[in-house]
Amino acid sequence: MAHVSRAKLNAVQAGGLSELLRVTPVANRLGQLFADAGHEIYLVGGSVRDALLNRLGSDLDFTTSARPDEVEALLRSFSPSVWTIGKEFGTIGCQVVDGPDPGAGSAGQAVSWLVEVTTFRSDAYAADSRKPAVAFGDTLEDDLVRRDFTVNAMAVSLPDLRFCDPFGGLDDLAAKVLRTPGTPETSFSDDPLRMMRAARFAAQLGFTPAPEVTAAMTAMAGRIDIISAERVREELSKTLLADRPRPGLDLLVNTGLAARVLPELPALRLERDEHHRHKDVYDHSLIVLEQAIELEHRLTPAEATEPAGPDLVLRLAALLHDIGKPATRKFEAGGKVSFHHHDVVGAKLARKRMTALRFSSDQIAAVTELITLHLRFHGYGPGEEATTDGEHGVWTDSAVRRYVRDAGDQLERLHILTRADCTTRNRAKAARLWAAYDDLEARIAELAASEELASLRPDLDGRQIMDLLQIPPGPLVGQAYRYLLELRIDEGPLGPDRAEAALRSWWAEQQA
Repeated sequence: MAHVSRAKLNAVQAGGLSELLRVTPVANRLGQLFADAGHEIYLVGGSVRDALLNRLGSDLDFTTSARPDEVEALLRSFSPSVWTIGKEFGTIGCQVVDGPDPGAGSAGQAVSWLVEVTTFRSDAYAADSRKPAVAFGDTLEDDLVRRDFTVNAMAVSLPDLRFCDPFGGLDDLAAKVLRTPGTPETSFSDDPLRMMRAARFAAQLGFTPAPEVTAAMTAMAGRIDIISAERVREELSKTLLADRPRPGLDLLVNTGLAARVLPELPALRLERDEHHRHKDVYDHSLIVLEQAIELEHRLTPAEATEPAGPDLVLRLAALLHDIGKPATRKFEAGGKVSFHHHDVVGAKLARKRMTALRFSSDQIAAVTELITLHLRFHGYGPGEEATTDGEHGVWTDSAVRRYVRDAGDQLERLHILTRADCTTRNRAKAARLWAAYDDLEARIAELAASEELASLRPDLDGRQIMDLLQIPPGPLVGQAYRYLLELRIDEGPLGPDRAEAALRSWWAEQQA
């Protein structure tokens, strides 16, 4: 978990910042450039925080007294690659390729830095506006007091490396506490998205909001409604992609923010009946998410040299896989609780919510497909009501082919989601489920080796179908193709001759 040691704090307070911050020559040169032009410039915000936590990446954020036109002119003399997309908000960016990174331990390798320089500013939202009103400031302290949290309100002046911490961010960093530079009510009124950033930092850094921050988030949760769906989606995604999303998600639920941006999540906190006849669906869903994260390594191709990294589609599917349960819960005779068709209902709810949050169509399709299919495996295994082929005592080969066909390119994610969905405390039952899934995966691999299972298609393509049946392109070709595909799934590879005979027989029936 991210942490800054007391020794590091003492070193910073003693002026030894150069020992702590991985400030490369690019920052020093940039500082000298602005100083020579008569402007102040500071490394600021997340860059300072992450440097102190030994997690500084290749993005560097600066703030300056220079106005945007002046910043642009200076950066164009500093880098051949400059962009002005954020100029109306006071931000100019550039890319700088510099010498070896002194903290990377890799001699002779150039480092590419993404630099953003922003004029001192103060952004605030009107009561009913989704867009901030941008005002440029004149002092560093005016800029820092408007930032979200004290741990992001620290700065380092350049090129002299003077540490600036007017709001006690260093102490909060050591204590892993989230406080706001001013009152949290003012901060969250200026930019309500900061309430979701608190959840993100709880997940990413393991920080805990101060009591007054949590209280303000709870009281002001409704103000998040003025923020655009795209910005909400980005913060939610960053929270989910953290190593430990649960603290952030719990914070969103407990403060009422989730009820505004992802109401299906707190709805999983079903009231448990007096006999505790069903699991806590909310807790179960978060455990499934955590277990899916532990299995994400399976998504890394065998030939890859680096891990694939966090997978947003898988994490969304794990978190949302049971959101159909509240709408389908039914108390049955004999004290049982059922959630029939919660997979189908959940997929519809996920599609609606993800569409509202402006997720991409590909992400929506993948997540909803995984939710739809997440129960399919539970018809597999001894003792279940399943078709058998005598040899395995489980699904027929055709059933396995259909499982693979229906999962399509989501098969590996479906493997992970299905395994993660086992949260029973009964070790014997858990062992049986895992053994059954091991068997299913082994059978998929066995069939894949002999049948090109990953690309199921008929033994004849559309052109061959038209030539054999002497028909033009049209719906009939599609019907014939689907017939041959179903036959291929049921019986495995037929070969051209058997496929042709089957097609002609089918065609004769259509003509009768």
